[in-house]
Amino acid sequence: MSALARTVRSDLTESTFDGTAIALDGSGRVLASWGDPDEPLFYRSAIKPIQATVAQECGASLNPEQLAIASSSHGGFPIHIAVVRSMLAEVGLDESALLTPPSWPLGDAARDGLAAAGHRHPRPVYHNCSGKHAAWLRACVAAGWPTDSYLAPEHPLQLRVLAAVANVVAADSALAPESSVGVDGCGAPTPRGSARRLAQAFARLTVAPRYAAAASAVHRFPSLVADNHRPDGRLGAWWDGPLKVGAQGLIGAGRHGVGLAVKSRSGDRGASVIALIAMARRLGLLSDAAFDALADVAAPPVLGGGRPVGAIQPALAG
Repeated sequence: MSALARTVRSDLTESTFDGTAIALDGSGRVLASWGDPDEPLFYRSAIKPIQATVAQECGASLNPEQLAIASSSHGGFPIHIAVVRSMLAEVGLDESALLTPPSWPLGDAARDGLAAAGHRHPRPVYHNCSGKHAAWLRACVAAGWPTDSYLAPEHPLQLRVLAAVANVVAADSALAPESSVGVDGCGAPTPRGSARRLAQAFARLTVAPRYAAAASAVHRFPSLVADNHRPDGRLGAWWDGPLKVGAQGLIGAGRHGVGLAVKSRSGDRGASVIALIAMARRLGLLSDAAFDALADVAAPPVLGGGRPVGAIQPALAG
């Protein structure tokens, strides 16, 4: 592993965030790399644009905003919840069909808003993966597949998802059904892979016609894919291509045939975004205007007595 970022307070490094980062082109040629890009990881939510594409191919009939929500780890704000509910209602379902575990919104402000409005209990629709699940349910209704077992690895939908993931990450062969598949936080199967494979996937997302609709939706609606508060949502608003985080400090991004992936060993999402911005800047993939607008995301201030006394800085060597 290699240092992605470090916390500097009053000119002293207090902590470091280790991980791996890689950028490559569509042929697999490495443009930049730190750490071990082949260390195993689970793709988690970083592959949602692929999962949403399969739902669309199976008949989900999602408009661009719905496709963005299907690809999202949304913040649980009212707009996110409204879109998920409408996705279900359009096919005669309601949120009781969701198999996401009852949760509070991922966004702090969204949680506070619910509490202020008197909501006292977590709900499946608040889960950040509820958009993906709603898209899968729409696909099941369209295809005539069971809706009560759509998360089972042997379900026709999940078999198609695993095959699509194997294809887009440029795996040498189809994924083995159990040895390479874990269980995501939302209960869905999550394939095992690597940062190198994830970067390859995002390089392909920017050029492959099959994924054009999902890539475009993620690019156009970053506030639906995340929100306007999180570092990944902020970066997404300035990123010229698809960008998507996964749990445990994973993030993938693509631009004009180049794919990037970062994984923080500690699982810190902010450190991964910092490293991704630094890598993109080195490769000329982020404009000066974007970098200036993202100054507090690229190097978040460290406070002492309520004033900045340092920052969390990128630490990619070389």
